[in-house]
Amino acid sequence: MNEFGAIAALRDRVRGQVLVPGDDGFAARCAGFQTAYRHRPSVLVRAAGPEDVVAAVRYAAAQDLPVAVQATGHGLAVATDGGVLISTAGLSEVVVDAPARTARIGAGARFAAVIDEAARHGLAPLNGSAPGVGAVGYVLGGGLGLLAREFGYAADRVRSIDIVTADGTSRRVTADSDPELFWALRGAGANFGVVTGMEIDLVPVSRLYGGELVFDLARTTDLLAGYLRWTEDLPVELTSSVSLIAYPDLPFFPPALRGRYAAHVRIAYTGDSRTGEQLLAPLRALGPRLSDTVAEMPYTECGAIYNDPPQPHAYQGDNVLLRGFGPQQAADVTELVGPGSPVPCVLDVRHLGGALGRPAEVPNAVGHRSARYLLRVLMPLMGATPDEARSAGEKVLGVLAAESVGGRFQSLVYGGCGEGAPNAPATDFWEPADHRRLAVLKAEIDPANMFRCNRNIEPAG
Repeated sequence: MNEFGAIAALRDRVRGQVLVPGDDGFAARCAGFQTAYRHRPSVLVRAAGPEDVVAAVRYAAAQDLPVAVQATGHGLAVATDGGVLISTAGLSEVVVDAPARTARIGAGARFAAVIDEAARHGLAPLNGSAPGVGAVGYVLGGGLGLLAREFGYAADRVRSIDIVTADGTSRRVTADSDPELFWALRGAGANFGVVTGMEIDLVPVSRLYGGELVFDLARTTDLLAGYLRWTEDLPVELTSSVSLIAYPDLPFFPPALRGRYAAHVRIAYTGDSRTGEQLLAPLRALGPRLSDTVAEMPYTECGAIYNDPPQPHAYQGDNVLLRGFGPQQAADVTELVGPGSPVPCVLDVRHLGGALGRPAEVPNAVGHRSARYLLRVLMPLMGATPDEARSAGEKVLGVLAAESVGGRFQSLVYGGCGEGAPNAPATDFWEPADHRRLAVLKAEIDPANMFRCNRNIEPAG
């Protein structure tokens, strides 16, 4: 069958849409949140259900084409040039089982919908800072969220995963049905097929003592070092981070931040507000604040803690997992990403430990759990090329090279998997023994490496 006949046959089998270059809406449907890179497939399948995914994967196998997957577009790691792009955005169902404290979520569900539905029952998912991010892609990469020190990685709280593998088979994978694949999917899932849904645990959280404290670094120059000291002895119920941002003097930024170099300390504490006030007292004593929004809030307002930008934009990013972070290193990176940086940079430091440092109850492929901090640098591509941005990021990460535990983290709070350096080897994202184990399984599940438009694990051999 020729190419046109194969496309016509695919359209007959798909309830959703099958689009090719030149069709109305093709380019817009391929666009995602990360605008620096864009998928340019030969065929786009907008799935209306799991059976459409099966049809798309079987078509790709018959035509010997690679497959890329996109839901909300936050998780773009490697753009496909040709091949088949499967959009799972339409698979957005969310069903909560309150007595079991679980939710069944479709591959296109955003965390905002999961948060709202779970809140009806006094529950919450282990989401990140941006409610607009797709839940499934975030979890498959690990998921480092607002409540991470208390409850661990989102990937640690998965009950089952629905996936279409390279042979065009739809299967539900659990720890009992296929323990090896279940281990791999939670931390490296994009390499083994198209996930169409999953069942996740919810936690009994309905409110927070949370918000952000914003400091002017011109007045509190050692804020980062002070934050790091403050994190040395905190209860696991408190998860926090700090971001350093040099704001241009432009009208679309809040007046209080224009032209300032500011530090945003973000707080999510599940304990009571009185204890929260006591825990934050040393932090507030570091210096005057431009703003302080930390207060009691319903969990449904947790997106206000970070206020991540909802508009699609172009950015380059990278990160490193650290065993420690000294005061001189804090001073050096504060200087590097400040107003004098040749490329605009956002420095973000996540406090790890607690439940993040313990193995999952059901083991998975998320490793490097000894890390105490995650340092992330994000470069908006405002007048800079991707290469210039990458060079600036590498310079910042180089300051902490001696403290690295030997890897990067995949799925971050904002931007999904797309933030890891595009040219970074896959071995950076998994521990060496885990990577070898994943490569062996890849050779069994996807020997032709159909699913390679991602943080790719090549089949062993």
